[in-house]
Amino acid sequence: MRSPAGPPRAVVFDTTPIPFALRDPAPGTDLDSAARPGIGAAIWLHATDVQDIHDALTADGHEIVAAPIDGPFGRTFTFADPDGYHVTLHDRA
Repeated sequence: MRSPAGPPRAVVFDTTPIPFALRDPAPGTDLDSAARPGIGAAIWLHATDVQDIHDALTADGHEIVAAPIDGPFGRTFTFADPDGYHVTLHDRA
């Protein structure tokens, strides 16, 4: 079932126990010329202490791709994992 809570340019499916979403590629993403696997993958995880995690990653020198903002999924930010995948954490389930 499609969830009415989807953000712009995305469709969120209200599946149980884990919601699933599909979205348009981020602006500037050219999937045909991607040099590394995973480009275009959207990895979103729920966490209860998003700001604390952001602050710890920043203090340890990890790459923050998108600074924390408050949006439809609560407090949200994106960081690059050691393999270069972009991981977004949000605090609203």
